[in-house]
Amino acid sequence: MCGICGIVDFSGTPINQDLMRQMSNTLTHRGPDDEGYYFNKQKIANSGQRIENRPSVALAHRRLSIIDLDTGHQPMSNEDGTIWIVFNGEIYNFIELRNFLKKRGHRFKTRSDTETIIHAYEEWGENCVEKLRGMFAFAIWDEKQKKLLLARDRIGIKPLYYYINNQKLTFGSEIKAILQDHTVKKEINLKALSDYLSLLYVPTPKTMFKGIYKLPPGHILICSQSGLKIKEYWDISFAQVKCKSQEQWADELFQLLTNAVKMRLISEVPLGAFLSGGVDSSSVVAIMAQLMKEPVITNSIGFKEAAFNELDYAREVAKLFHTNHYEYTVIPDALNIIDKLAFFYDEPFADSSAIPTYYVSQVAKQNVTVALSGDGGDENFAGYRRYFYDKLENRIRKVIPEIFQKTFIASLAKIYPKADWLPQIFRAKSFLTNLSLSPHKAFFYSVSQLLPGMKEKLLNKDVIATLKGYDTASIFETYFNKAAQTDDPLSRVQYIDIKTYLVDDILTKVDRASMAHALEVRVPILDHKFMEFVATIPSFLKLNGHESKYIFKKAMSHLLPSYIFDRKKMGFVIPIQRWFRKEIKELSEDILFNTKAKQRGLFNYKFIEKLWHEHQQGIGNHTSILWALLMFEKWYEKWME
Repeated sequence: MCGICGIVDFSGTPINQDLMRQMSNTLTHRGPDDEGYYFNKQKIANSGQRIENRPSVALAHRRLSIIDLDTGHQPMSNEDGTIWIVFNGEIYNFIELRNFLKKRGHRFKTRSDTETIIHAYEEWGENCVEKLRGMFAFAIWDEKQKKLLLARDRIGIKPLYYYINNQKLTFGSEIKAILQDHTVKKEINLKALSDYLSLLYVPTPKTMFKGIYKLPPGHILICSQSGLKIKEYWDISFAQVKCKSQEQWADELFQLLTNAVKMRLISEVPLGAFLSGGVDSSSVVAIMAQLMKEPVITNSIGFKEAAFNELDYAREVAKLFHTNHYEYTVIPDALNIIDKLAFFYDEPFADSSAIPTYYVSQVAKQNVTVALSGDGGDENFAGYRRYFYDKLENRIRKVIPEIFQKTFIASLAKIYPKADWLPQIFRAKSFLTNLSLSPHKAFFYSVSQLLPGMKEKLLNKDVIATLKGYDTASIFETYFNKAAQTDDPLSRVQYIDIKTYLVDDILTKVDRASMAHALEVRVPILDHKFMEFVATIPSFLKLNGHESKYIFKKAMSHLLPSYIFDRKKMGFVIPIQRWFRKEIKELSEDILFNTKAKQRGLFNYKFIEKLWHEHQQGIGNHTSILWALLMFEKWYEKWME
């Protein structure tokens, strides 16, 4: 894994080399092993005036050495120095591509996958991304064509941000690199703020900074003197559902996943896996154990609170596959970890599972440099409970007239009390609310932290007026409509999750937490060819009645015992609800209600005080929104002040 950044200025203004070093230094945690720079030469007359109409280009790279430890230095160029690249990620089919390109006459001087991308670009131009199998974010400067190519992998495993100001484009693996350029204005994107309060993350392509954008997964960006173009080169489709027996599906699924895991075992540094004892991570470890000659190195964390501790499950799996197992019981340092999250995530990020992910990465780095994870199993195989409820709601919608949904049920939902203190089965308000909404909006509210109308109470009236009716649910509507090639409701909401929650929550969380410790994480369940195959499986084999991941469990049943499949899903959580009442109560009050925060005029503090007091008294559980507000304030303090 690595960190990349750069500037291309088409006005020809020379780029400050100290600025590039400052940008690179912010990414040292991503690549502590090596650094490199490329500055294209500017021809300057004796008078100091530039005499050639040529863009100024600077590229920088921080390296975490994984493959080709001796000769993989970047930035890297082709033979005549007309094409330069900085690359973050791994290309798993680079040997296959390298052999093909050699036959086409390309000459290689290293054993790195980076050089393979250069020659692939020479061979296929910007379409080279279609040949790559892996996780990647890279920038290529083509001196002959005077253009910059930015590319991001299909799923969005690796991040890439950019900012455009007149004729200058600045990019980086993390926003903090871009912010080193003081010509970049720090302004809050209010639509992103609205999105964040609903989702706990900022969805692509927005960031919390106005003018700074995420390059969407499966897209390339081409920047030249004639302008900027963003183009999609890949998308997943659920339209081609095939008919096979369960045995055929299970067998093919296992073979393809085995191949995906095998491709990710290439490494010249210690390699292991995260292990929680759940279906996904246990499946990856089980296949690794079949493929590797030496024992798999597994890494797990636990907590003193039994309700949050999965160590017993992880130990059982480690024992089953004779792994070299390392575990650590975490005592979270609440005060310290909040500051770390604000630094490493660059924009507000309120999925509290970032905390255990940070700690498990810290533990794993003590034993390995590369770790495989089970991320993607829930999105691919309908593992979240919300899929079951969404499916149930859609069945009810079919038998209830639409006018009845929008009148009687909508009215009932408004007056029905929200009772966090009741058992889940008795909390009908969200269920009734969803039935009164369109399918995409209902799914949005099933993942949103705010009930309809709550955001208007939370935000300041001036902010609401500035938003001019903007609704975060429109993002879900866009993806719901884009998935219209299938009429299967489950597939359409899976598509939404893959384009939103997976990339901007799950993968962002893992990338920042792991790279904070210079740990590379590989995700075989998110291999794009494997995902394309899974998308052809009928949805009833993913969510079969009440049972999620049905066909995945069947495929792994010859390696994993039934108790792994039958155990209750815990999730990667910590006791934030209690923290607000004990460990971080005073800190949170100081941060949430300080004078500076109130003077910004973003929030309605009377409503926040109401939420705070209800949470302290146990009347309501407002953990998610309070955590979101806390992380927003820590972000503002770190990056805006």
